[in-house]
Amino acid sequence: MVHALLDGVDLKRADLARANMIGARLARACLAGAELTEARLSGVSAAAADLSAARLAKADAEFAIFTDAILVGACLGEADLSGANFDGADLSGADLRGANLRGAGLRRARLDRANLQRARLGGAFLNGASLRGADLRGAYLRVAQLQETDLSGADLRNTVGLTAAQLDAARRDRDTKLPSELTEGPARGE
Repeated sequence: MVHALLDGVDLKRADLARANMIGARLARACLAGAELTEARLSGVSAAAADLSAARLAKADAEFAIFTDAILVGACLGEADLSGANFDGADLSGADLRGANLRGAGLRRARLDRANLQRARLGGAFLNGASLRGADLRGAYLRVAQLQETDLSGADLRNTVGLTAAQLDAARRDRDTKLPSELTEGPARGE
């Protein structure tokens, strides 16, 4: 399935575990509930695709395009998503524990209630994203861009590399849990 043209195709609940789909085009495709564990998805173009509740655990999807895609409740634990583009995507409730999102584009993405424990977000672009109620315990956030990112109710305890300047650029509320090394200044956005 390398470089396959699958735009708009219905692959709902398909078993594509360990499939080699490098460079495939899946724009507007329906992959809701699909099994993509350990799939090779590098360079895939899945703009506006429906991947809700899909399983992409340990998938290799660096530099993939998921702009405006629906990944609500998807499992992306320990996936390599470095350099991937999720701008405008909905990842609400997604499981991204241990995922590599270094340098990923997540501008205006919805990650409300997402589990990002131990995720590597160094250099990620989260400008304007919503992470309301997200769990970022132990996440790596060095040089992550957080301008106008909504961190209301997010759990940022034990994060690595998070700075006061990043927090000042983001919105948070009294329910945002901060790392112990950062002082509890006034919440911005209440």
